[in-house]
Amino acid sequence: MTYNATQPIVWTMNESEKLGRNLKRIRTGKNISQGDIARTLKVHKGYISNIESGKVNPTLVTIAKLAKAIGIPPHKLLK
Repeated sequence: MTYNATQPIVWTMNESEKLGRNLKRIRTGKNISQGDIARTLKVHKGYISNIESGKVNPTLVTIAKLAKAIGIPPHKLLK
């Protein structure tokens, strides 16, 4: 595969990145800190940060817990 400098690079967002972006947008809109969520889920704050940055793929159970922690239905994190 070669790169042609005249063609723009198109980045697509994967599902983990979408989930992370939605989580951060909703969390900050509700003035909930990563630490608040981490304490509720009994995980490290760095784990929440990694989810928001799309570095990890949380399980469906974790997605449900995240949604509950910020008071939304799980599907809103995935849209």
